[in-house]
Amino acid sequence: MLTVTIRYFAALRESRGRDHETLEVAEGTTAKALYATLFPPGPLGALPVAYAINLTYVSGDTALSDGDELAFIPPVGGG
Repeated sequence: MLTVTIRYFAALRESRGRDHETLEVAEGTTAKALYATLFPPGPLGALPVAYAINLTYVSGDTALSDGDELAFIPPVGGG
């Protein structure tokens, strides 16, 4: 098992009720797979999020490593 810290922003933060949490995940878990687990199909599960591991944008297919910080970054708008 790997220990990773997850950071949430905007609507994702509101949904989870926190801005971060630490989770244990199986080796080989990808950013996209973890997002799908935490946000199953529905309004938030359909968001086209960006993924960042340790402050670097990555593909959703990137596997997590022990100690990683993964950020889920949803689209934001403003005017």
